[in-house]
Amino acid sequence: MPDVAIAGFAKAPNVRETDGTTNGVEMLVPIFAEVFEKTGLSKKDIGFWCSGSSDYLAGRAFSFIAAVDAIGAFPPIHESHVEMDAAWALYEAWLKIKMGEVETALVYGFGKSSAGQLRRVLALQLDPYVVTPLWPDSVSIAGIQARLGLEAGLWSEKDLAEVAARGTGKDVSELLDTPYLADPLRRHDIAPITDGAAVIVLSTVERAKDIVEHPAVIQGIEHRVDSPVLGARDLTRSPSTESAAQALDLDGVDLAELHAPFTHQELILRTALKLDDTAKINPSGGALAANPMFSAGLARIGEAATRIHSGESRKAVAHATSGPALQQNLVTVLEAR
Repeated sequence: MPDVAIAGFAKAPNVRETDGTTNGVEMLVPIFAEVFEKTGLSKKDIGFWCSGSSDYLAGRAFSFIAAVDAIGAFPPIHESHVEMDAAWALYEAWLKIKMGEVETALVYGFGKSSAGQLRRVLALQLDPYVVTPLWPDSVSIAGIQARLGLEAGLWSEKDLAEVAARGTGKDVSELLDTPYLADPLRRHDIAPITDGAAVIVLSTVERAKDIVEHPAVIQGIEHRVDSPVLGARDLTRSPSTESAAQALDLDGVDLAELHAPFTHQELILRTALKLDDTAKINPSGGALAANPMFSAGLARIGEAATRIHSGESRKAVAHATSGPALQQNLVTVLEAR
């Protein structure tokens, strides 16, 4: 089976609110043009298209079909979709190339979180019989997770502030003086509500050598799932991330892009992946800087690949999450050759 590499990446501006519809076309058209300009490819060069989004977030059925308008009606395309973060769409496209069905693929994800009440929408992914009717919001669930870690002595509020300070440039003591939003979480501990989109071009390594000087070769991808029942697992750990990491070769990783929408979740992920102080964590700012639903995980992979393209990194790990309290986790290892 051929090795697969990331040959191009682009993302829309991450903003609190965008104009336009919830199908993402307005965000996707410019970044499609950007990634084609960067790679020198065109629509006719793409063998497979795969997207990640959510009809629940858009508030209407088959919004992902409307998003295909961004691709255009001609020539006909081979297209698929996942109802979750587009990092999982990348997994599908990666398999399509590995199986030899196509040579190139374009993966995109989009989400307009500002169109509704995000915390209420995310409650729909919980147990529909005994949990969703209570409408627990995502920030409160994360607050419970953070509190459990504090009570267990696994981290302190200062540790959380240090994670936030790295991205904001503010002083730790200044952050600790701010009020709680969902005790023990303060506003800087929580990813902002964001509208955004991202796109990645995949190809065989041989094709990628003609597109980019330093292809980001996908050494491995692993996806694991923990129980959706919050009381059935230890929320201070991420067993699925740990299991995924054990199946991959993380020796020599010098950079990590972690999809951690809350500061304490970065600490959990760093432990699960056994990252030491030699690895640069979230040089892009991560989800705490911008967390566009259904493209933030894909963007972590794209940001890691960009550092390899530029020569800044030789081996990077990228992580994406979905579900409450780090329930589902996908880990990708990228390397330069």
